[in-house]
Amino acid sequence: QVQLVESGGGSVLSGGPLRLSCVASGVTGGRDCRGWFRQVPGEAREGVASIHSSGVTAYGDFVKGRFTISRDNAKNTVFLQMNSLRAEDTAMYYCARDEAYAFCPLLRAGYNYWGQGTQVTVFS
Repeated sequence: QVQLVESGGGSVLSGGPLRLSCVASGVTGGRDCRGWFRQVPGEAREGVASIHSSGVTAYGDFVKGRFTISRDNAKNTVFLQMNSLRAEDTAMYYCARDEAYAFCPLLRAGYNYWGQGTQVTVFS
């Protein structure tokens, strides 16, 4: 069974950086999509960024160039570097994975495997 474990969340002052990591286990290789989503209680889970095993990336419009997704295939790990954080970035951040299509969507329904989430809180 594929398992995903996020880490790196915490509290940070507005304007600061934070780096999230997600390690996948039970992965046998091949093409896949890795994504980061976030959710505020009572709201829908929204796509933040995605990366195909080829390296092609996609970002949510709200990122505005502040976030960067990357992956280390040898370590089965995906990262989310977040810079210039704002209070509205506060949310639970989830790592996701699915078998790859030609591109990786920023849609919750497009992913089969999910981590438990890591909380990010941005203070003013």
